[in-house]
Amino acid sequence: MKKNYTIIGMLLLFAGTIQAQKSQIKSAEKEVNSGNPQDALIILKSIEYQVYNSKDEEKALFYYVQGNALLGLANKNVDEGKNLTLAAQSFQEINKVESESGKTNFYGQAKSTFKSLKEKLIKNAVSNSLQKKHIESATMFYEAYLLDQKDTINLYNTACAFVNGKDFISALKHYETLKSLNFSGIGNYYYAVNKATNIEERFLKMYDRDNSVSSGTHEKPRNVIGVSKRGEIYKNIALIYFQNGDKLKAKNAILDARNKNPEDNSLALAEAELCLESKDYVTYKKLVGTISKNNPNDLDLLFNLGILSTKANNTIEAENFYLKAIAIAPKDTKSYVNLSILKLESVKPINEDMDKLGTSPVEMKKYDLLKSKKEEIYKSTIPYLKKVIEIDPNDIETSQSLLSVYNALEMTTEYNELKAKLS
Repeated sequence: MKKNYTIIGMLLLFAGTIQAQKSQIKSAEKEVNSGNPQDALIILKSIEYQVYNSKDEEKALFYYVQGNALLGLANKNVDEGKNLTLAAQSFQEINKVESESGKTNFYGQAKSTFKSLKEKLIKNAVSNSLQKKHIESATMFYEAYLLDQKDTINLYNTACAFVNGKDFISALKHYETLKSLNFSGIGNYYYAVNKATNIEERFLKMYDRDNSVSSGTHEKPRNVIGVSKRGEIYKNIALIYFQNGDKLKAKNAILDARNKNPEDNSLALAEAELCLESKDYVTYKKLVGTISKNNPNDLDLLFNLGILSTKANNTIEAENFYLKAIAIAPKDTKSYVNLSILKLESVKPINEDMDKLGTSPVEMKKYDLLKSKKEEIYKSTIPYLKKVIEIDPNDIETSQSLLSVYNALEMTTEYNELKAKLS
């Protein structure tokens, strides 16, 4: 009989502990609602160890209150990035608990805050990227993806940020996930500027964006058509394998991608670039020839082939691709810009040769020939630079390049006229 009393006593004690725990969570919730998220977190911290053995309902409530408290701190600019990430993880715990239990008491309530939380995470991810904090940026993009896994562009941004942060193992993991999802990045993207924050936000649906503009919360709507990112993804997968010494996996990654997406030209470019990296110039040359022959009027493809040929130090081939691109789209400035850069880069080795020469009559004669050659190259860039400025008068960088060319050629009149326009 005494034994039964002991069991009953233990059950009563356990019931009392559960009740006290629930009471503490409710007290923390009141602090959140009163605008005291830090006090709420102190209360929750004191019972955190008990939560693991709690009922699912108490667990979900705990994470719900914790998530809102952390979000409250972030909204007060207290360790904003860190607390946004932790808030996202708390809300994900609710989903995990309630998915396993089959109940959805709190996840539905938490979802109403997901949109604003996701936007804040992306904003901080972009800010960290601009500050070269690439790993922190990747973490935030990934949390934004976990909150809304239909918005796969955030998973792509996660992988890119890890690449920029030199964490290639993490990048590979996310690239492989994108591969399994057959992510391409092709599609329509809808943007509008949030009037309250003056930050441009992306919407998954045009209907949602247009509603936000109509309601007056957003302005300056614009649409962007996404281009295929498969080539970049598979190329990076292959390059990571290649850098790790696994050349067979690198080759198979590209071949597998091309077999599954035979019409995606970005993958053919990726294979050509991998050939460059592995110094397989024979296959590279064959691929470039096939790509350009099959797509003679594809502007983007010709432009990218120009870039690829530049990387291969084949300046004549690169120039031809840029000229073909210009013939197709005479008002597309990027080919003019790259063509002028290509020519100006060829001046560097000439300058180096000139610097090595002495003052003997033979060397001075050679110096004059090199100087003349250099001046001809400078002159050849002028039409391209002027065309860019004609198309886009606000392109200050190109104007500065043209000023430098005029200065090098001692074209004082032209220099002064352009300088006056920029003042």
